[in-house]
Amino acid sequence: MARRHLSSEEQALWTALTKSVKPLRPGVRTAGLTALPVIPPAPAGLMPPAIPVPFAALPRTPAAVLDSGWERRIRNGNLAPDMSIDLHGHSLAAAHSRLNQALAAAWTRDARVLLVVTGKPPKSASSQGGSRRGAIRGEIGHWLETSSYADRIASVRIAHQRHGGEGALYIILRRKK
Repeated sequence: MARRHLSSEEQALWTALTKSVKPLRPGVRTAGLTALPVIPPAPAGLMPPAIPVPFAALPRTPAAVLDSGWERRIRNGNLAPDMSIDLHGHSLAAAHSRLNQALAAAWTRDARVLLVVTGKPPKSASSQGGSRRGAIRGEIGHWLETSSYADRIASVRIAHQRHGGEGALYIILRRKK
């Protein structure tokens, strides 16, 4: 659908409207709310009913803290992953691909907890000796944020020591609606 520019009158109305709205979550800014969606004009003589155009829902982001039951299970190591995947030892491209496949499989199987073994992060920059130790761990946050499953992730947490500690992550998926 082609977009047109707002007239100065329409822009003034839109600006007034956006200033009168109180955000549900202060500090969250969504892209694309600066322009109205445009519906092409009806042919002369026809006046179809107005079609409401919904705004895109705000993307859901992973929570830093879950409810007390989840927190207790994570802290005590009583969380049993439904699926697991080991990424360490793979190239970045292969690890990224395997992560996406694992997220798709977990979502399809209604798994709630995916254990992702990344390998431990580097202890310090001087101990790396020029190697890329911890590269997968360094990229996984970005991969999850940009994944097509990003809005289905409830939380990402460091795994309990019995599941790999700092060398692994729990990806907790939301329930299907």
